[in-house]
Amino acid sequence: MPIYGIDTIVTYLLVIIGFIIVIAAQTKINSAYRKYKGLKAECNLTGQEVARRILDKNGLHDVHVVSTKGELTDHYDPSRKVVRLSRAIFDGTSIASISVAAHECGHAIQDKDGYVFMKIRSALVPVVNLVTYMGYFVTIFALFAGIMMYLRIGILILMATLLFQLVTLPVELDASKRAKQELKDLGLVSDYESNQVKDMLGAAAMTYVASLLNTILNLLRLILLTRNDDN
Repeated sequence: MPIYGIDTIVTYLLVIIGFIIVIAAQTKINSAYRKYKGLKAECNLTGQEVARRILDKNGLHDVHVVSTKGELTDHYDPSRKVVRLSRAIFDGTSIASISVAAHECGHAIQDKDGYVFMKIRSALVPVVNLVTYMGYFVTIFALFAGIMMYLRIGILILMATLLFQLVTLPVELDASKRAKQELKDLGLVSDYESNQVKDMLGAAAMTYVASLLNTILNLLRLILLTRNDDN
């Protein structure tokens, strides 16, 4: 019967805890999206119309709002100055639709204001992509060089990912904060609906927090594995 050391047990626990955190966050956002997708907003405006009003209010007349494929694939493209909304959000008049649309406009406003964390994130994108891209190829060679090299490359990739996520979190939280304020300033939500918007965007933010925590746990797991191998 095998006897496992404390570090081995901890590494297994880290994997399990990380899995639970990610699943819980994903379940929460899916549940919130289904709930608020079925609740019609009192303003009776589509996500596209809400986005257009927010952008125009902030002088972002050159930023276009377009429909894109998929579900919850909504994002702001700073290079093309385009807010892309999934079809359900673009055409929908639900609390979920106006919440997500306002959130993406929050990113457009950040871009206009030169929000520092957004600038840092944009600068990190090519660096993280390069490290990750190169990591896949180097990992193949590292497998022949030994497990230690493989683990160290994994740690490097996770550290780059962690840095990106640490910068992304305040960007997403600030975009949600701006979204709630814009909806309130334009009179597009009642006090009761403001709480619903807060709940919807809060659930979405949890996915970023969960991803960050999962990366930290995976990083700790690899560090423990390298220590075990050294011993």
